[in-house]
Order: sequence, then C-alpha cells, then structure tokens
Amino acid sequence: MNKRLVLCALAACASSFLAVAAARAHESHGAPKAATEPIREQQPWGIAGDARNARRTIRIDMGDDMRFSPSRIQLRQGETVRFVVQNKGKVMHEMVIGTRQALDEHAALMQKFPNMEHDEPHMAHVSPGKRGELVWTFNRAGSFDFACLIPGHYQAGMVGRIDVIASKEVNR
Repeated sequence: MNKRLVLCALAACASSFLAVAAARAHESHGAPKAATEPIREQQPWGIAGDARNARRTIRIDMGDDMRFSPSRIQLRQGETVRFVVQNKGKVMHEMVIGTRQALDEHAALMQKFPNMEHDEPHMAHVSPGKRGELVWTFNRAGSFDFACLIPGHYQAGMVGRIDVIASKEVNR
C-alpha cells in the first residue's frame, strides 16, 4: 500500500510539473507576432522603430536576380521609416539591415546553419510572392547596408546601401 501511495504522489508531481511547463511554453507562443512588441536594443545602425512614428514608407522589391530595387536609400538622422518589402521572386528572400561587418558575420553563420530560425526587428523574411514590413529608427548618422542573407544570395551581391545624413534635430 505504501508503494502505491508513493507512486501516486510521484505521478501527481510529474503531471503538475508538465502542466506548468506547458503553460509557460504556451505563454511564450501565445501572442501573435504582430501583437508582440519588438525588442528595442540600440544597434550601431539604429533602433527598432514605433510604427506610429513612421513618417515615411519606402517600398523595396526583391527578386531572383539577387537585387533590391531601390538599392540605395538616403535618409536623415532621426527618421523612423516603414519598409514594405515585396518578394517578386520564386524563392525566399529577406532584408536585413546592419553594418557591413554585422552582415558579414551573420552571412557566415547562415552559411553554417542555413535552416536556423531567427527574427530581429531589423530584418524581414519574405516568402515568394508575399510582402513583409519592418520599422526602423535611424538615430545614428553613417552609411549602413541591407542584404539578403539567405545562403548564396549575399554572396551573389544581393546588397543595398542606406546613407543616413546627420541632422541638427536628433530623436534619441
């Protein structure tokens, strides 16, 4: 009888543990992506923007010719921009904003782990025929790049440039 009581107690503890673990897992996946707030972490090329502050929308096309159109963008420091990224190709493409060094490092990682899932506020992964968005605040002046880091695309020259001109009025 004692043995049965111990087994029942262990089973109850195990099921409680599993219920708590399942609830925590559900919490982290419970909110749809669009409803979750991006992590606002300062990067050398800016910070995640608030869509309500976007005063400009820039449409960018991506294609299987491994090009962005437009491939060069000029902004003023402090601008919050909504990028609407259209994949006109038949394969997956993405737009990732960063410094050349950050993009080189990320591209090398993607070559090693091509199926790695990742999502940051400075990137938009777009399926063929679909569109994606990202909102970014360029609170630092300088020249930055954007690229498709799907293995082989970056190496084929799928890169663009963003020139951020210093402004007297800076949003910090």
